[in-house]
Amino acid sequence: MKEQAGSGSNPFDIPHKKQGWCPGCGNYKILESLKIALHELELDRREVVIVSGIGQAAKTPQYVNANMFNGLHGRALPVALGVKLSNRGLTVIAESGDGCMYGEGGNHFLHAIRRNADITVIVHDNMIYGLTKGQASPTSLQGMKTPVQVGGVVLEPFNPVAVALALNAPFIARASAADVRETVDIVKQAVSFRGLALVDVFQPCVVFNRLNTYQWFREHTYYLDEHHDVTDRKAAFALALETGRYPLGVLYREDGRPTYEEQLGIPHEPSWNHEVSREAFDDLVGSFR
Repeated sequence: MKEQAGSGSNPFDIPHKKQGWCPGCGNYKILESLKIALHELELDRREVVIVSGIGQAAKTPQYVNANMFNGLHGRALPVALGVKLSNRGLTVIAESGDGCMYGEGGNHFLHAIRRNADITVIVHDNMIYGLTKGQASPTSLQGMKTPVQVGGVVLEPFNPVAVALALNAPFIARASAADVRETVDIVKQAVSFRGLALVDVFQPCVVFNRLNTYQWFREHTYYLDEHHDVTDRKAAFALALETGRYPLGVLYREDGRPTYEEQLGIPHEPSWNHEVSREAFDDLVGSFR
């Protein structure tokens, strides 16, 4: 991990750093929302760690003035888990795209939910592989034509919020990159939540996905109102299965569940601050001979 230098009114900004995304990319708005949320939560940037895998979305930590770790494709979650277990005092965010998290990282996604570590998982869901030039991702809609799926996608799209509900994730939300203020509020709730919090963010890819545009997302989404009971898991399931118009907001929340690190009895003191007996260390090394 490395701490990045920066300045400005928002301590999470890195002024004058060029960002490697296409003009109009939804990643810009997600980055903006994340930095505003961290600032409004008054977090110390030295105690925030953002972990990502590989892809366009996974560049995001490079543009946030906090600690970062870029890992392998699909491997953001095990790294984030390791960071949290080594220092429970850190705010840990795993962030990547739908291909990285749900495709290459699908198995880690399932078991991260089961473990329920106190981390936030933010997924840039643009329903395409943007870095590798536009083949279908796990969330691409049926019938969508790509340079690889020239006859149209035949597979039913992966439904991350329904899968998370099936595995009983304690915090599940969906946001839209185009709506910065609403996304900020959702991210703030997720980061403040104790336990694993999933935020699936609809994000247009303006170059390779000409189907799921900003206009398309406006026409095919709606925000949940105050009458939605976020503690009702069955109601959340029904919402998660909607496909004509997708609900945005917090679908489900269950407070008070023990986290993975609590169940393991991991001490609050970071691992680097623990005293290690030289004799015990030598005995451990010797046992492998």
